Amino acid sequence: MSQVCVVHPVPPPLPDGVVERVRSLSTSLVSDVFGRWAGAPGILPVAGLSAGAVVAGPALTVRTRPGDNLVVHAACEVATPGDVLVVAAGGSNDRSILGGLLGYYAATKGIVGLVVDGAVRDLTELASFAPPTFATGVTHVGPYKDGPGEIRCPVSIGGLPVMAGDLVIADEDGIAVVPYAQVEEIVKLAEEKGRAEEAEHAAIAAGTWDRTWLEKSLELRFL
Repeated sequence: MSQVCVVHPVPPPLPDGVVERVRSLSTSLVSDVFGRWAGAPGILPVAGLSAGAVVAGPALTVRTRPGDNLVVHAACEVATPGDVLVVAAGGSNDRSILGGLLGYYAATKGIVGLVVDGAVRDLTELASFAPPTFATGVTHVGPYKDGPGEIRCPVSIGGLPVMAGDLVIADEDGIAVVPYAQVEEIVKLAEEKGRAEEAEHAAIAAGTWDRTWLEKSLELRFL
């Protein structure tokens, strides 16, 4: 008997230009201005991410049983170009959730990033044909295809809540997520912090970086 997969409505689009702006930022900037809690610990790049690249887009969320990818296949069928596929698979590394074939198919559907709270496989194929892939681990052991699951639903990855349509930012440091309602505010703050850090880089190079804050915060006692 076939499984029933609930597919929730398409969320509203992100504000115009936000994704392009975020690609010039980083997860660390976003995390810093968003209370330093916007990350999903343990979900790291495993394939296909170029040095310095930033992946960004609205979350297409999937909730699935650990080690099962039936609804992940279904999610690719309803994906919109530019989506970041976010799969909540319980953080289990016993079985892979996706590999080279599904990764390649996701790329043909316009998905720009694969974020899996679970394991993946076929790293060479993922690096060659799939969108940049982030996961908690790698195993050659393949997935079941039994279900159940849900698409565009609220999920949790690495303890971080994600809603369909939230802004996902992913780079070499991992994953950050900004709730849809706060996207404009957080992106603006991250851009401001980015400019401030550029000024600090210049001060370091010039030997003029202000370190007086350290003296106020810490007493050094030399032995």
